[in-house]
Amino acid sequence: MPKDNPRHPKFPIPGGPELRAKGWRQEAILRLLENVLSVGEDPDNLIVYAALGKAARSWPAHAAIVKTLLEMDENQTLLIQSGKPVGLMKTHAKAPLVIMANCNIVGQWAKAEYFYELQRKGLICWGGLTAGAWQYIGSQGVIQGTYEIFMRIAEKRFGGDLAGRFVLTAGLGGMGGAQPLAGRMAGAAILCIDVDADRAIKRKAIGYLQEIAPDLDAALEMIDAAVREKRALSVGLVGNAADIYPEIVRRGITPDIVTDQTSAHDLVYGYVPRGMSLDEVKRLREDGQGQLMAASRASIVEHVKAMLTFQDRGAEVFDNGNLIRTQAREGGVDNAFDIPIFTQAYLRPLFARAIGPFRWMATSGEESDIARIDDLLLDMFPDNRIITNWIRLARDNIPFEGLPARIAWLGHLERTALALRVNELVASGELKGPIAFSRDHLDAGAMSHPNIMTEGMKDGSDAIADWPLLDAMMLCSSMADLVVVHSGGGGYAGYMTSAGVTVIADGTQAARERLDHALTNDTAIGVIRYADAGYEESLEEIESKDVPYIRLHR
Repeated sequence: MPKDNPRHPKFPIPGGPELRAKGWRQEAILRLLENVLSVGEDPDNLIVYAALGKAARSWPAHAAIVKTLLEMDENQTLLIQSGKPVGLMKTHAKAPLVIMANCNIVGQWAKAEYFYELQRKGLICWGGLTAGAWQYIGSQGVIQGTYEIFMRIAEKRFGGDLAGRFVLTAGLGGMGGAQPLAGRMAGAAILCIDVDADRAIKRKAIGYLQEIAPDLDAALEMIDAAVREKRALSVGLVGNAADIYPEIVRRGITPDIVTDQTSAHDLVYGYVPRGMSLDEVKRLREDGQGQLMAASRASIVEHVKAMLTFQDRGAEVFDNGNLIRTQAREGGVDNAFDIPIFTQAYLRPLFARAIGPFRWMATSGEESDIARIDDLLLDMFPDNRIITNWIRLARDNIPFEGLPARIAWLGHLERTALALRVNELVASGELKGPIAFSRDHLDAGAMSHPNIMTEGMKDGSDAIADWPLLDAMMLCSSMADLVVVHSGGGGYAGYMTSAGVTVIADGTQAARERLDHALTNDTAIGVIRYADAGYEESLEEIESKDVPYIRLHR
């Protein structure tokens, strides 16, 4: 039976042994759709995160998706175009159950203004990354990535330890809300700013944020005490980062680490300009978009100038993937890209080996299923320091949101090995229900984004979008249960293309075949993508794991 959801009473958390659809593959995918709304930022409007990332285009579209998933047979494939079901095709039992294409606009037209026009007409919606693909698991989905960034910085700058270090950031939404917990888990004293008080309250209620300061003076006093005592602490502050960052600069305070995860990618529905209330912004979204975009960009200019000043003073400053540098440069900050992107600065050696944010969800709704898989990970990968460290931290610090789930940065063949063993546990009844395996779209072969994932590629292939398209087509050929191709919407329009995948471990031999092919090929193409760009780590993976890369001899 579904469980009550105190956050969103109208959107219960799915689970239980009851089968409503004709098979567990369909049922599991339906539960993932239900789950992203149960943990979403604004489920009444189908918004999961990032201001505009939606689970479906409209409520009628949502109802039709649900009805189709309940009634479809295993030899059919549901086609979804930008959040709207458009066809139920006769295929075969090894074909994907769901194929999606969300927000893909022809290049010359892929502009924010044209996206908003299409959105007003009801012709398109942005699926975010994991929102529209029904793979979002709450803030946990980005916590490990954020934690690993902080730990790479610790190794690079601070002797491997962030105890006694001050981290300044902003944004407590569906993505940014991971930051306070990740920072505290890394041992830092982290100050997180958000203009929306409800977001800060929500993050504190679910255990991601420890304290909410009444004002900047109190916030800095709390951070200063924690730094002196080398005590991990997360503090929230309600305010506008475009006001607060410059004020901290003016006071002569320099944090050790500075970043930002506000919704700077979207100047209309995301970022809130300084000097404007949330109500004012909401009114301008309807009939003053040009004014709002100009005001947002002007605020971002001041926001990023402060970040650059912190960098000049010696802070470790990085872009966390929200296009804030891009917006600032368009606003006249010519040196905005002096701030590095997190992928290139800290995580590329991992991605080059196809090590990235893998995830799984217990469709049973039982936390014990995740606990058992935690044990399994520790048994299977005892020498993998990233995994063993993370699982122990996650068990002690991360509360579940919605369906119990876990994320861990596993690479080529590791993901497959785990999934196949889990499928055996489902078959034996040791787990209470099927497990849905997925990953973030920000994965080795799955995303082209020249200002985030693929910035500064060794061979200059930053903007080539062939790789996620190849990945998606290959995943269809590899029998994955759900395959999606997303491109950017809102302020992300024209900036990125990504592929997503979900495979259901239902304990059957057919599931074993799907997991083996889809997960192995998905990471293989990630290794190949970076090998093709000339990364030595990838070439080492190819040699050691026999990845089927065709290397041209010049």
